[in-house]
Amino acid sequence: MDLNLQPLDVACFVTGDAFQEGDRVVSRLVRNASLEIMRYDVAETRVAELAVEGTLVCSWVQAFKPRLKETNPDRALKMTAENLFVTLADPANEPDAETVRLIQFLALMLERKRLLRAKGRSADGGRNVFEHAKTKQLFEVPAGEFDPAFFVAVQAQLSVLVGGPTVAPEEPGEAPTGVATPVENLS
Repeated sequence: MDLNLQPLDVACFVTGDAFQEGDRVVSRLVRNASLEIMRYDVAETRVAELAVEGTLVCSWVQAFKPRLKETNPDRALKMTAENLFVTLADPANEPDAETVRLIQFLALMLERKRLLRAKGRSADGGRNVFEHAKTKQLFEVPAGEFDPAFFVAVQAQLSVLVGGPTVAPEEPGEAPTGVATPVENLS
């Protein structure tokens, strides 16, 4: 799965004020009416003022670090499932419940592709430990139940992220069975 997303912005979307090193930044991926995925970076203290139309796909909090001069911003624009996992599962980020579910699914998918290696459980048993094959970085992912409800919720998130088919109701007046529900409406 490839997505073209903006890299971390250098200024708050709400105020336009430049971020300083160490500022806590809330990043949100939102799918707008034209089905584009947009990234909004907002100072954590101003996130309540963010008013954008669309469906929230996921969000995370991270400390702002200025880009190095030699960083290739064009390369950072192309976001793969692996890059999305590394970004969301970064220990410096504080994911919400929907993001945790997406991290768990991405870990499962990347383990099957052999991009992550399972290394067991954390000391408290509440997290699965994975090693990233390329960087050898360890990630702790909350352990969860992979029951049908989990996959239905992930399907809803992914259909918002990459678009999904809509299924017509089988009988007039019945609710569609294959339509994913939005994660959260930000209007």
